[in-house]
Amino acid sequence: MSDIARIEAAARRLRGHIRRTPLLNAPLLDRIAGRQVFVKAECLQWTGSFKARGGWAAVSALPPELRAQGVLACSSGNHAQGVAWAAAAHGVPAVIVMPSDAPAVKIANTRAYGAEVVLYDRATQDRDAIGQALAGARGLSLIPPYDHDEVIAGQGSIGLELAEQAAEAGIAAAPVLTCCGGGGMTAGIALALEARAPGLRVRPVEPAGFDDTARSLAAGRIVRNERPSGSICDAIVTPQPGALTFPILHRLCGPGLTVSDDQALQAMALAFQHLRIVLEPGGAVALAAAIFAPDLGDRVICTASGGNVDPRLFHQVLGRFA
Repeated sequence: MSDIARIEAAARRLRGHIRRTPLLNAPLLDRIAGRQVFVKAECLQWTGSFKARGGWAAVSALPPELRAQGVLACSSGNHAQGVAWAAAAHGVPAVIVMPSDAPAVKIANTRAYGAEVVLYDRATQDRDAIGQALAGARGLSLIPPYDHDEVIAGQGSIGLELAEQAAEAGIAAAPVLTCCGGGGMTAGIALALEARAPGLRVRPVEPAGFDDTARSLAAGRIVRNERPSGSICDAIVTPQPGALTFPILHRLCGPGLTVSDDQALQAMALAFQHLRIVLEPGGAVALAAAIFAPDLGDRVICTASGGNVDPRLFHQVLGRFA
């Protein structure tokens, strides 16, 4: 189980290899939201998302003899790039299993980091079965996108930074909204804040119709999504919360929130207009909730977790909401 000691150890291994991303605020965005909104801009992280943290934490934690054989990850794109980047930096091979309908920019970037990309059909094939078969045949170490102690710990380094940055901004108590798929980042941040800033309580945010975490938290048990795909927020569409992540979320998080695809797209436009950052839809859901959700109080922190958006989509979004 990941805990604060593991998170601190991961943060030490990450030091000098990842960016300490800023906590941004814009008065005009506050006016639109009707509250102060502070944005942890992980879209500015290496590889364009927070997944670089978990990828580096997991690869660097492997025993040298296993690491040398290579690693394998299954991902729609951001974890793929994070693991591929970390593997390349460590000089080891990486195989990444990706859905064939993943954004082209994510597939291209994963290959650009030197990884071998294996594509599959999300609707008819089982990515985990494909990944396990390849890992077994080639002797690769499997690095899951969220249900992995070192991945959770790496993402938890965001929480350590947030605790420091919130204190610098004079924020002792506020909801912390996180873009949530399988829950690795949400769990890691929640564990770090429990130890370092207990007045900051995490609330996961998901796209409407794919709110498995919100429904699982409400039910007190893991609940699956009925559909495997169908939201523009592809980066955070997962079947259900993780076996490792959900107990952490259940213990530490407040109720989950949902936003529409349109709200996520509008948040992308507002982030560019007022913060000058680029977000992908799945990386904008927490900001969308910070802007549009009621009853969050007069101050909120949110993650902007990824910026690997298809250029054509981003152009359409700016044209629609500018």
